[in-house]
Amino acid sequence: MNSLEWRVTASLAAIYAVRMLGLFMILPVFALYAQTLPDSTPALVGLAIGIYGLSQAIFQIPLGLLSDKAGRKPVIVGGLLVFACGSAIAAMAHSVWLIVVGRAIQGMGAVAGPTMALAADLTREENRTRIMAVIGMVIGMSFMGGMILGPIISQFAGVPGIFWLTMLLALSGIALVVLAVPTPVHSTQHRDTGIIKGYLSKALNNPSLLRMNIGVFIIHLVMTSNFLVLPGIFVNDLGLARPEHWKVYLPVFAGSFLLAIPLIIIAEKKHKIRTLLLGSTAALLLAEVGMALGHTHIGWLLAAFFLFFVGFNFLEAVQPSLVAKYSDVNTKGTAMGIFSSAQFLGIFAGGSLGGIVHHAWGETGVFAFAAIVVGVWWLLALQLPQPKFYASQVLKLDPLLFSDKARLHENLLAVPGVKEVAVVAEEGVAYLKVDKEQLDQNALRAFSAAPA
Repeated sequence: MNSLEWRVTASLAAIYAVRMLGLFMILPVFALYAQTLPDSTPALVGLAIGIYGLSQAIFQIPLGLLSDKAGRKPVIVGGLLVFACGSAIAAMAHSVWLIVVGRAIQGMGAVAGPTMALAADLTREENRTRIMAVIGMVIGMSFMGGMILGPIISQFAGVPGIFWLTMLLALSGIALVVLAVPTPVHSTQHRDTGIIKGYLSKALNNPSLLRMNIGVFIIHLVMTSNFLVLPGIFVNDLGLARPEHWKVYLPVFAGSFLLAIPLIIIAEKKHKIRTLLLGSTAALLLAEVGMALGHTHIGWLLAAFFLFFVGFNFLEAVQPSLVAKYSDVNTKGTAMGIFSSAQFLGIFAGGSLGGIVHHAWGETGVFAFAAIVVGVWWLLALQLPQPKFYASQVLKLDPLLFSDKARLHENLLAVPGVKEVAVVAEEGVAYLKVDKEQLDQNALRAFSAAPA
């Protein structure tokens, strides 16, 4: 990548990081804090945690489409301002209900889609996959960092202090957008990173993609519902003070992440992604059963907690890859947008339903409920077909070739190793799925070579 692309990648990854870090810092500490507020109930605590996901899911696709017309940077800046406003409301709240309002407003600042589209506007097609991978890695690091930092920061500043910090992080994100990120000359719809309205129904009606959406919904439902009860268990059953919880999170997250890495490599390199997805889902099921039966015993609880995050980290990494494999070249970006919305709906369901279950059946009921829904996902995943391990590629085309799009399409498909083609004249590119082992790079390069 050139210096501009590194600058864009670093800046946009930082924008993601500051926004997601603030959200993840709340998760391990909020349930205990909310118990001290007036009118607090387990159901309301769950709603306060999960409502962010609902508003995020509602606004994500509309704001992505709006950025195609109004421009990326205005939508991103506006979304971060809304997010900062919600953070300030939550920080000043003295009741659970007002925190619910603040969290809902936070979710309305849904700028993930416009941020990805801005990255695509400012970078070359051949580097886009690498840039998205860097941003995805930063999001994963933000999750681990937030979960570890949350208990530590709350010791000194309390949960309101985390909300204030979240507001400041959002404002710093605005500064990055304005000062560090270039303004694209043109904002273009990108089929590999953005949502195309005309392909929504096609992506929604794909059975494999529907199962993937259900899968990401369920694993985030389970993860969120777990954190409604785990902090309380650490304090009440294990005698671990809230500021000390990072001593559990750090080794669990670091160890499970390191263990998931070779599984991810095997899944992709050895074409074992479906097999390992089923195995990781079974690990989640076993972990939830283990926590339901043994959450009062530190050894059983920590072993099950560790097993859960091995499976969770693996699934977080490979499910987007499977969405790309199951979608065609026209619907990849749209499918990813729907998949992301399903993820946020899972956070909402995990908070709201988990809170209700916690109120009715306690900690054991929450883990048992999680085990049941993971079991449902495992049964659905059994019906997933073996994916084709084709790579996505975006090819910048010689403008003269667009005079005969039908012939161009046929000629690209005739290149050895090219399996799917979508020619998009407005962008001047072709979106491809290719078999890298068979691909004739020289033949493909001829389509993008400047005319003699």
